[in-house]
Amino acid sequence: MSTIARSPRRAAFFLSDRTGITVEMLGHSLLSQFENVPFDETTLPYLDTEEKAAAVVRKINERASADGLRPLVFSTFVNPQIRFVLDSANALHLDCFSIFIASMEAELGIRSSHAIGLSHRVGQPLDHGRRIEAIQFTLEHDDGLSQRNWQQADITLTGISRTGKTPTCLYLALQYGIYAANYPLIPEDFNRVELPAQFKKLRGKLFGFTIDPMRLHRIRSERKPDSEYASLKNCQYEVRQAETLMRREGIPYLDVTSKSIEELATAVLHQAKLERKIY
Repeated sequence: MSTIARSPRRAAFFLSDRTGITVEMLGHSLLSQFENVPFDETTLPYLDTEEKAAAVVRKINERASADGLRPLVFSTFVNPQIRFVLDSANALHLDCFSIFIASMEAELGIRSSHAIGLSHRVGQPLDHGRRIEAIQFTLEHDDGLSQRNWQQADITLTGISRTGKTPTCLYLALQYGIYAANYPLIPEDFNRVELPAQFKKLRGKLFGFTIDPMRLHRIRSERKPDSEYASLKNCQYEVRQAETLMRREGIPYLDVTSKSIEELATAVLHQAKLERKIY
């Protein structure tokens, strides 16, 4: 039987003069395209001087010497002097800003601001306020804790326990300023074969999550091993009942089994036709 050979483990560095969030996300996305290569990923933020950059170059070179392979280095540096220092490392250095900025400057006919940290600063006080308000609303309306002002929700996620409703709601609030509530489907809902009365008026703003029963069984077993709640039989029953209820109520739903929180939030935003309120 033929097998695909696994490549040797490679070192990958994400470097930035600020938080490193942007380069880490971009670099990780690029690395994920090479499924057969295992990577040791290291993020080093706040490299805002040539001295710090030189210290990192020594660290990269040490890793290259130890592995016998050049590390991959992803960076987002505005300062060309720091980029020049990093270019001396024994590595494949991919500076994401320099790759794109020069072409964009040529196309737009103007120079970029070359300012540090613009992508993560609080540029508009109104956006910052909306983000905080959305997070507060989402926390208050987590797991159906409060029904106060529920009609203000842009979206209400529903589904059985442990399908990712809470983290998806928080991501929608944090990244997009969406007022996201969530309501867990429980045995009482299955017995009634309908949603509680207060949610019928919100049907147009409801969106459901479902999951593979075996995956749910594994997740719940980590939390409450050997319990009826986590048993495969109960997971199969709850998934089946929840899907039946959501179909009956006309609630669109999404299978979350193999999706990340980021993918779920983006899918909800798109399929529910929500408009992001902040950038």
